[in-house]
Amino acid sequence: MDLTPRPGTAPARPGTYHPPYPETPAETTTRLRPVPARSPARTAAAAVCAVLGLGLIGGAITGSWLTGDSAAESGDTGAYALSRSAWHSVPVDDLFPPTLKGDGAGPGATDRVWTRLAVAPDGGCAAGLDPLLLKALGPVGCERLVRATYTDATRSNVTTVGMVFTEADAEAMKTLGARFTTQHLADRSDLMPRTYPVAGTAAGAFGDRQRASWTVHVLAEVPVVVFSVSGFADGRTVAEPQPAAEAMADGATTAVAQAGLGHEAKGVADRVERALRRTATELAEKPE
Repeated sequence: MDLTPRPGTAPARPGTYHPPYPETPAETTTRLRPVPARSPARTAAAAVCAVLGLGLIGGAITGSWLTGDSAAESGDTGAYALSRSAWHSVPVDDLFPPTLKGDGAGPGATDRVWTRLAVAPDGGCAAGLDPLLLKALGPVGCERLVRATYTDATRSNVTTVGMVFTEADAEAMKTLGARFTTQHLADRSDLMPRTYPVAGTAAGAFGDRQRASWTVHVLAEVPVVVFSVSGFADGRTVAEPQPAAEAMADGATTAVAQAGLGHEAKGVADRVERALRRTATELAEKPE
């Protein structure tokens, strides 16, 4: 696969959700995008479908989404359709909780707590992904991109975490996941996600040159790619960023590894991914 950057990527479509900076209580209860009202006929039809399919969808996929077992009913079209719409049908606090608890998520199994600084307006993938990463994700398409930035309890590290809601089915997601694994695409520094800086906060100077560690995870049980990128809150540049797996390895001695930035990226991404799985399961079990 040719991963040469493509010029002229389309600009992101602006969303209707624009959180204030710094974040206010109103932001934490606002949806990323309003859901259009259903017509009575459509609602009745959806209710019939929900009654017929609820047992199959809910029972079969609940365990697989919570455990990450993509082999169990990952191709269910109803489940995929529901989870694909989560970016606009689910409250912000469910997708990006205001506080993430990382018990044992730090170096040496130390505990971590991350606080959300702000949520970015939803938009197209060109707004938050470098052209080469955008091209690598091209086979699954981009329905929408949502992102948020967190800081640790000491406000010395910052992390942007995001979710790409794709247009793909389960088979296409499995294929992309296998490609990322076999070709080690998630470890390539030229495929790092972009940061989401937040003016007036610890992440005010968190730009591309401050990227230190990152992770990209292609899910198969839901049509979503979860990513995160971490860095120092003081705005220092990082000459040699490391993928989270390398920075977390035993014996890693780089400044990125010793600062725990690999653990920051992985820990925040894992907690947001777990929140997504819980939300997707609730959507599948909830009647229309």
